[in-house]
Amino acid sequence: MKLSGFPYERVDFTKMEKELSDLTKALDKAKSVEEIFAIHKKYYKMQDDVMTAMVLANFRNNIDMTDEFYEKEKDYYDEKMPGFWNAMVEYQKKLYHSPFKKEMEEKIGHVAFKNIELAIKGMDEKLIPLMQKENELTTAYGKLLGTATIEWEGEELNLSLMRPYLTSVDRSVRERAWEKYSAFFEEHREELNSLYDELVKNRTEQGRLLGYPDFTELGYARMNRNCYGEKEIESFRNQVKRDLVPFVEKLHEKRRKRLGIDHLYYYDEDVFFPEGNPAPKGTPEEIMAAGEKMYDELSPETSTFMRKMREMELFDVLGRKNKSTGGYMDMLPNYKMPLVFANFNGTAGDIDVITHECGHAFQGYLTAHLPIREHNDLTSETAETHSMSMEFFTEPWMELFFGERADDYREMHFEDTLMFIPYGTMVDEFQNIVYKNPEMTPEERNELWKKLEKEY
Repeated sequence: MKLSGFPYERVDFTKMEKELSDLTKALDKAKSVEEIFAIHKKYYKMQDDVMTAMVLANFRNNIDMTDEFYEKEKDYYDEKMPGFWNAMVEYQKKLYHSPFKKEMEEKIGHVAFKNIELAIKGMDEKLIPLMQKENELTTAYGKLLGTATIEWEGEELNLSLMRPYLTSVDRSVRERAWEKYSAFFEEHREELNSLYDELVKNRTEQGRLLGYPDFTELGYARMNRNCYGEKEIESFRNQVKRDLVPFVEKLHEKRRKRLGIDHLYYYDEDVFFPEGNPAPKGTPEEIMAAGEKMYDELSPETSTFMRKMREMELFDVLGRKNKSTGGYMDMLPNYKMPLVFANFNGTAGDIDVITHECGHAFQGYLTAHLPIREHNDLTSETAETHSMSMEFFTEPWMELFFGERADDYREMHFEDTLMFIPYGTMVDEFQNIVYKNPEMTPEERNELWKKLEKEY
């Protein structure tokens, strides 16, 4: 069966929460770890059913942000999921305090119970209305960006499709492209500021309702940061500033000289070579075929994975109007297969989809069949290990995509990867300060961003 033919049925959360409540009560009556695990397998099935439907609805909403049916489905899950999440945590609490906890820990792992601790720490029934509003705000933000259109030389392009012009070899073209691109955000400044401001205040209220001074500790719990905290992040941040920022500055200077310009401006930051960045050769179909050849040669496992992904049409990667921005991989648990969403735009980023997102997808594919569901649950940081490593595992095959400019791609990839670390760390510090100071105005947050950019 192909992805387009996967049936979709809205989850009946009243029914699901009743079944979940019954499972929670059944834990009390269990007389052995075998009985507990049999109940827990029913919990897995319920979780998989809900996630499969929700991922399908979200994906179909993302591929066409103007589709009214899936827009309503997305709104439905935004409203209903916090209550279901609360019911899941009630089940997890019962499991956590079971007399058979030690035996269950041997079955599903110590980390699973550590994550249950964090789930309990991060949820309470009184948060449900705020979480529903939080979902509404993040969806509104995604829709604003996903439906953005920019008039460019007689065409209407979404934000992702502007990328080739933002990195054009012609400096005047990319300067104009950045002006057009930035004009969208300037035009929607008030709306974007309002959404973010409301989101910060909403999350702060959630944190305080649980007894925390702000959202930070709750945010860490929700990200399943189960073996490090603020202190360790601060130490990492300081090391990045001390050791990596000076090195990345040298990379920027090396690139400035390579480009032959006096000064790197914001519209030069994503350009690496005077003849322009290496771009993939061929049509999207030819690029996907080259990706299949690459994974055929990498290993038998990656070959089977990629061929199955293409056969089931689990990629939606062509950039188009009204499609959400960005790229991601998600899992369809009932099919034991991942799907990949992206926006091809004719730049090297198209190949990063085939390496990076397929790194995520390959991990999901390999672990989807594991009987212990918790072994397929990852934190976002752990997940990036799989995606980033796949980017580098596949570097020897870049001639398939870039021909004689494969070495240029490898150099650009190395530099760009290193340059991202200070940027990503800066975003984390920005968020940390914003959530510690939720009363900051939009103007103060903008000034903070400018200050941090100078540090990083």
